[in-house]
Amino acid sequence: MEATTSLLDADAVGDLVLLDPLTEESLLQTLRERFRRSDIYTYIGNVVISVNPYRSLPIYTPEKVQEYRNCNFFAVKPHIYAIADDAYRSLRDRDRDQCILITGESGAGKTEASKLVMSYVAAVCSKGEEVDRVKEQLLQSNPVLEAFGNAKTVRNDNSSRFGKYMDVEFDFKGEPLGGVISNYLLEKSRVVRHVKGERNFHIFYQLLAGGSAQLLQQLKLRQDCRHYGYLNRETSGLPGVDDAANFHTMQDAMRVIGFSPAEVTALLEVTAVVLKLGNVQLSSSYQASGMEASSITEPQELQEICELIGLDPGILERALCSRTVKARDETVLTTLSVPQGYYGRDALAKNIYSRLFDWLVNRINTSIQVKPGKQRKVMGVLDIYGFEIFQDNGFEQFIINYCNEKLQQIFILMTLKEEQEEYVREGIQWTPVEFFDNSIICNLIENSKCGILAMLDEECLRPGVVNEDTFLTKLNQLFATHKHYESRETQNARHVMDASLPLQCFRIHHYAGKVTYNVTGFIERNNDLLFRDLSQAMWAARHTLLRSLFPEGDPQKVSLKLPPTAGFQFKASVATLMKNLYSKNPNYIRCIKPNETKTAMVFTPELVLAQIRYLGLMENVRVRRAGYAFRQLYGPFLERYKMLSPRTWPRWAGSDREGAEVLLAELAFPPEELAFGHTKIFIRSPRTLFDLEGSRQARVVQLAVLIQKTFRGWRCRTQYQLMRKSQIIISAWFRGHVQKNKYKQMKRSALVIQAYARGWKVRRAYRRYFRSAASACLANFIYRRLVQKFLMGLRRNLPPLAVLDRTWPPAPYKFLAEANQELRSIFYRWKCKKYREQLTPQRRALLQAKLCASELFKDKKKLYSKSLQQPFQGEYLGLTQNPKYQKLHAVAKDKLVMADTVRKVNRASGKTVPRLLLLTTEHLVLADPKAAQPKTVLSLGDIRSVSVTRFSDGFLALHLKETSAVGSKGDFLLVSDHLIELVTRLHQTLLDTRAQALPLHIADQFSTRFQKGDVAVTVVESAKAGSDVPVCKKRGSHKMEVLVH
Repeated sequence: MEATTSLLDADAVGDLVLLDPLTEESLLQTLRERFRRSDIYTYIGNVVISVNPYRSLPIYTPEKVQEYRNCNFFAVKPHIYAIADDAYRSLRDRDRDQCILITGESGAGKTEASKLVMSYVAAVCSKGEEVDRVKEQLLQSNPVLEAFGNAKTVRNDNSSRFGKYMDVEFDFKGEPLGGVISNYLLEKSRVVRHVKGERNFHIFYQLLAGGSAQLLQQLKLRQDCRHYGYLNRETSGLPGVDDAANFHTMQDAMRVIGFSPAEVTALLEVTAVVLKLGNVQLSSSYQASGMEASSITEPQELQEICELIGLDPGILERALCSRTVKARDETVLTTLSVPQGYYGRDALAKNIYSRLFDWLVNRINTSIQVKPGKQRKVMGVLDIYGFEIFQDNGFEQFIINYCNEKLQQIFILMTLKEEQEEYVREGIQWTPVEFFDNSIICNLIENSKCGILAMLDEECLRPGVVNEDTFLTKLNQLFATHKHYESRETQNARHVMDASLPLQCFRIHHYAGKVTYNVTGFIERNNDLLFRDLSQAMWAARHTLLRSLFPEGDPQKVSLKLPPTAGFQFKASVATLMKNLYSKNPNYIRCIKPNETKTAMVFTPELVLAQIRYLGLMENVRVRRAGYAFRQLYGPFLERYKMLSPRTWPRWAGSDREGAEVLLAELAFPPEELAFGHTKIFIRSPRTLFDLEGSRQARVVQLAVLIQKTFRGWRCRTQYQLMRKSQIIISAWFRGHVQKNKYKQMKRSALVIQAYARGWKVRRAYRRYFRSAASACLANFIYRRLVQKFLMGLRRNLPPLAVLDRTWPPAPYKFLAEANQELRSIFYRWKCKKYREQLTPQRRALLQAKLCASELFKDKKKLYSKSLQQPFQGEYLGLTQNPKYQKLHAVAKDKLVMADTVRKVNRASGKTVPRLLLLTTEHLVLADPKAAQPKTVLSLGDIRSVSVTRFSDGFLALHLKETSAVGSKGDFLLVSDHLIELVTRLHQTLLDTRAQALPLHIADQFSTRFQKGDVAVTVVESAKAGSDVPVCKKRGSHKMEVLVH
């Protein structure tokens, strides 16, 4: 519906065949309006017109591909996917070879259009490893050919400077097998010169920007574009274009196509040779005979070129500065002047690049070509230069416009043929159509005896002085009376004064307009001569690829026959192309450039009107609507317009054709406006179709109102019925609810009354038999029964025996709460007893030590919480494994309790030294770790008390009794990594051996006794302290400050 509405929109019809009235102004306005709406595609029948938006549009998504896949061409909005799908399905389902002709001027979007066609065909083909490989190779040929064949021009940043025709070949299932690419008329003159504001071919800039330093060194190139004459010694910057990324994309594409690394290297080497040839400079000199000669100014560039291609520099220098002329049996070596030398140098560069491009196309064809013997179908895509009218038109514009004349000729003939075939197929009488037959212009150019190309070849081959003046004179004589040819001389003969036609020019009245051609350079470019010496020099090179490009340079195959001219070759190529196109079903895409500045969504009417004229769009529309402007299958036609007749609405029981005839008979259209074919209805004028569409729109409004009215009535009735049904249900439930509540209340009242009455009767009857002790007996029975039930339930639901599990069932009655709590305490103590009985002696001792540590340090010292997860090992020195320490144990002569390494604080300086500490049942020994010799042996009875800090450090003060033999030097200050365990075991040992507890002081300040008097120790928590070792600092003779972390 949306697509048909778009096609029939009177303000911006999607098909220009339906344009009414048909004028240049209305056609231009329609394209402008559709472009404003971002509808860049428009139909002329099955021809697609594409207006370049110069920006990305969201109309090429995978969802769009699925929308246009297997669709009816006119059932969707105009789109390039529609023509691609129609061509692909015609090829796959009807076994008809197809070709898609894409034309338009530079910058109109031809290259992008061809990419979109190829990407769509690739997307709708079936999947598979081999199929995907072929599709990828076909798609990846684009980046390679664009790099070597495209360039930035004033009109287009990615202008194709060659014509490309690709035949994509499919099997009977419609899966791609491969393809063949043909190229036409590469603009090789761009290699040696291009105007300011344009660029040379992309590959030169991509190579310099994207090539690695190693590659550029191998190719003897510099990265700066300003170093090269063929690049006009200008910078390469182009907004929005990343030459380096494009170079890597091109290399990846070559890898996918199947180029070997050696082939890629050889290709880039030849490209570098072309670029460096532009830097070969010549200087003028004179021989002894007085003749002018030329020589190489700077041999360095020549030397590097010869190193790249494996050639003796002397051979290439002679070929550039001299020429061998053969006359009969004599060979004469003549020197070249500087202009002649530069001509030869440029001719060599152009020929190398042109032949390299041909080799590149052939190499791609080798990879993508189909194996012989397979049955195949073909879809050709022609992306070729459009009609060109410049301020100064030369030889290239002449043959480009000749090609467009041939394409216009085939378009008109094939369109008329298709129209006539459809009329015959539908049984409609064919009326001959009047149209401009441009075969007279084609004959003017290509006639083999007296055409312009034939005259140009004749002038090029004629001996004697040959120049453009003689060529133009001959044309004026031959075509003096031709109505499509004029020059200053023919105008004078006709007494016509036209100052816009210069002397050195002639003008041809093409189908697209008048074009003035300047004959200067026609003969030179048509000859396209390359001196034999240069061909032989290239043949002499050891570079395999370059050598293969110049087979005529083989001295054993020297031929004096002149090579065919450029015009002759192009004429033959066009003839082959036309033959190829005539054998296929054509599909057309006409590309239009909306403005000269490449600005997004800007429409310049004057520029577009000029393109409308030289694309022949008006002629296309007139031919397409020469008989009947609109035709459609009976089924879709009846489906769209059946509501206009009560006999066909809402359903028609007969055939589609009968329904269409009945419908149109009731609408009373003039008989000459309609024709009924076998499968289609034909309508002559667009006005009739628009009247039909207007009637349909009015009827649709009426039907919409009817549908809305009916729907609103149905919705209100349905809502009312639902509300009524709901009200009845709610009322019924409410009444039932009220009655049930009333019944329940009555039942409860009756039961209460009955209970009171029965109780009164029983009490009165039992009163005489009632005993005074009955209530106490009953109470005791109930009490015992509840206690028994509680104990039996407790037996069944005892908690797990895990010591840490403190759960216990709650008391079911308040009078059992105290007993339940006592039982809980008994059960928990019993669990603990069972757990203790299962412990090993070692485990029991360890837990007792942990319990003792908890009593000493819990909630008093921060280090205690960190020690919980650390098991008390006691022996940390490995005395039994280390023979060196065994004698220490012998000194103590009693049972070892703990052995560890501690750090003793020097009483004078506060510095620490390592010591070995052994705690036995009777002594505490401090020993030197190096010599393993005891330094101090303390009796446990000499220890008065121990002081520690409340922080997370291992600092302790061991206070000794004054009567002790060792205590004369004063108390000991120690730092231990296992402080909690050391103090705990010392405490336990004193309890076990002497039945006295260890006096333990936990404070930040305490007093110690040294040999020189008492010292006040202050413990400070500071970030300056190390993470493990406290820092002790003496503050005078009676103060010490300990910094802990």
